[in-house]
Amino acid sequence: MTYSHQDTKQQEACQIAEQIEAIGKQIQIPLDAIDWQQSGIQAVVKVDGIEIASLKHLSRYTSDELLRHIQMKLFEHAARKATHAHASMKALMWTPVAVVQPQVFLSLWIVTMETDERVPIIESLKNGRRVYEPYILDGSDEQFAQLFGPMGEGAYPIGEKVTIQVRERQYSGEIRYILPPGKNPMTRKYASKGHRPTSDKAYPSDTIARYLINCHDGFPHIVNQLQVIRESETQTSTGKDLLE
Repeated sequence: MTYSHQDTKQQEACQIAEQIEAIGKQIQIPLDAIDWQQSGIQAVVKVDGIEIASLKHLSRYTSDELLRHIQMKLFEHAARKATHAHASMKALMWTPVAVVQPQVFLSLWIVTMETDERVPIIESLKNGRRVYEPYILDGSDEQFAQLFGPMGEGAYPIGEKVTIQVRERQYSGEIRYILPPGKNPMTRKYASKGHRPTSDKAYPSDTIARYLINCHDGFPHIVNQLQVIRESETQTSTGKDLLE
C-alpha cells in the first residue's frame, strides 16, 4: 500500500495534534478541538477560542515550554479583558510576583500592557483546569499583608513621595507598603568578584528593605532600597544641574 505526500502530511499533523492535546490535559489546560484534517500542520491551536499558535510552531515545545507559551497568551487575554482593551492590544511584559503561601490561587502575575498599565492576573485551579482572572486589588494593608506577610521596616515611611528606578526608566509615586526585607543584589555582585571588602560600610548587608510603590499605573511596583530616590534628592539634583 502506498501513501501520497498529502497522506504523510496529514498523518504527521494528526500525531502532533494528539501529542499537544495530551500535553494540554497533563498541564490542566484542555485545548479546543484542533482542525488538523482541514489545515494540516498549520492548524491553529486554541483554548476557549483564544488563539495560541499553529501546530507547526508548538511542535517544537517541551511540556514546560508549551505551558509557559499558553500561560502568556491566556494572561494577556485576561489582562485585555480586565482593561476592556482592543483585541490588538499587546502585552509587553509578564512578571511573576512572589507571595507568601498558602494562597487561594496558584500564582499572581503582573501583565504590563502597551499602555504601561500593570494588570494583576491570577492563575487558579477550578474544576481540574487552570483559569486566568483579574486579581481584585483593594489596596488595603490587610490585603498586602495577606500577599506579602507582615509589614517590614525601611528607611522611608509609608506615604512618602519618591521616584524609583526600574531598569532604564523612572517612575514617581508614594510608598504604600513596606515588604519584609529581601536579598540584597549588591551582595551577589561582590560575591561574583570573588572577594569581600573588610569594611562593613563598603560591604552591604545580605538583606535589603523592599517597598510597594503606588505610581498610579495599576498594581504597585515592588522595588528594593537601592531603586528608591527621594523626591527632594531628585529636585536638588535637577537644581544643581541647572546652575551648572
